[in-house]
Amino acid sequence: MTDELIVRREGVAGFLTLNRPKAIHALTAPMDHAMTEALLAWRDDPGVQVVMIDHSEGRGFCAGGDVTALRQSALTDNGVSGRRFFYEEYQLNHLLFTYAKPVVAFMDGITMGGGVGISQPAKFRVATENTRYAMPETGIGLFPDVGGGWFLARIGRRIGQFLALTGARLDGAECMWAGLCTHYLPSEALPEAKQRIAAGEAIAAVLEKLSAPVPEPRIAGNAELIAKHFASDRFEDILASLEADGGEWAAKELATLRAKSPQACKVSLRQLAESAKLDDFAANMAMEYRIGSRVLVLPDFAEGVRAVLVDKTQDPKWMPATPEEVSDELIDSIFAPLPPQEEWKPL
Repeated sequence: MTDELIVRREGVAGFLTLNRPKAIHALTAPMDHAMTEALLAWRDDPGVQVVMIDHSEGRGFCAGGDVTALRQSALTDNGVSGRRFFYEEYQLNHLLFTYAKPVVAFMDGITMGGGVGISQPAKFRVATENTRYAMPETGIGLFPDVGGGWFLARIGRRIGQFLALTGARLDGAECMWAGLCTHYLPSEALPEAKQRIAAGEAIAAVLEKLSAPVPEPRIAGNAELIAKHFASDRFEDILASLEADGGEWAAKELATLRAKSPQACKVSLRQLAESAKLDDFAANMAMEYRIGSRVLVLPDFAEGVRAVLVDKTQDPKWMPATPEEVSDELIDSIFAPLPPQEEWKPL
């Protein structure tokens, strides 16, 4: 067990409470292990009828995975410990996706990367006025993993591709509009919701009773532009479309994309296109593990984390530096099958 995760029982509920407030509850390997152990223990326990995932104090639900530790792995052990982290984290994501008992995730505050991975598989996903949802991985040379390919590919209207490439942040109302959460509650209502669910009241009835009116989603006003400019699965086409537009919104999004890792953007587009063809979440996670195993040790990841999170200079030097230099052969190699003994498998 670990102090970074509070595992407790209350009434008919098992609680998994993230407890790293200074790191906005970013996930570590011990946290993943503790969540997996609790879920496996509760799976056949008739006393646990629902699992709730929330966070302790602080302004975020979960800021993601511990990418600085992953960078250290890339720099010091050729990615061995980093691949182990991905392997076990993806097993947790899959366990939540296939869990027989209802899971309720309270996405109150920052919900990014690994936080998306432990909330999106939940049957009930609760956003609030504090929710800030994003998959910002292309800015650090990574890709929307932890099942992100599966969920983003299924939003429709090319919203998923837009989110994957730009790392745009959605508020709670926008998450409702995009189908990324199931309920919108005021944050002040969350303690009552948890208490009533733990007391055995019907989950859907409690959440509907305590729901608040959903504000107008800002992203809806740009939906047509997103569908138009992000229509292609070829990164160069998206850039060209935005460049030809001439409008303020297009110029802003073009500047955003120019700052991202070209390799990561091409990987993300291919990932979502491949994921959309799959009908099995385990197959999606196996694909994401292949990608993660490769990009972890490519130059862009260590460089992106350095520039954004370590030195905080915001000046990554991507390699390859331009989309045109990212060859189809490189992308194919990132998606290629691993040796059978190295492939990811669910628990």
